[in-house]
Amino acid sequence: MNVIGTVGLPGSGKGEAANVAEAAGVPVVVMGDVIREECRARGLDPAEHHGRMAGLLREEEGDDAIAARTIPRIREAADDAEAETVLVDGLRSTVELEAFREAFGDEFTLVAIHAPFELRAERLGERGRDDSDSDLEALRERDEREIDLGLGETLERADVEIDNTGTLEAFRERVREVLGVAAESDLHTTGPADAQGGESP
Repeated sequence: MNVIGTVGLPGSGKGEAANVAEAAGVPVVVMGDVIREECRARGLDPAEHHGRMAGLLREEEGDDAIAARTIPRIREAADDAEAETVLVDGLRSTVELEAFREAFGDEFTLVAIHAPFELRAERLGERGRDDSDSDLEALRERDEREIDLGLGETLERADVEIDNTGTLEAFRERVREVLGVAAESDLHTTGPADAQGGESP
């Protein structure tokens, strides 16, 4: 089984990489789901308490708590889908990276997704999940929080890097290449890039 983890700052393209994987039949395990489920189990609103719960889990169960809870989900997803590859969305720290490397050894690949601040801000503004997505100062603060948690060092330790500054289709093609899946698997995906005819990465 190949396990591919993604790491990147907000708006870099992790969610789109997960969409590409799902469209190609590759199971996706989202690390944030661990936190959202724990929030609900404790009667808390995940949208309001996500960050607090992440910190609480690490305090209660160790810095690798979220990774430790994610690892069984990865194996379960692979078994359920009889899949050779699983994508894990959302590593943040080197502690999590080490947990995955210990669990999966050479079968684990960390993929860093890069995009400059201005482009990420534009994408988040268009996505508009909440007001903070269009607030540049809030995005800078989010970046700083993520980097303080170790995301910067985790990015530096990636095995593969994807530059997400081109077209959407170029990015999708690069993700498919890393996943080892054929482009035809993604033909039913809709979006602006489909009308462009795509470009080579």
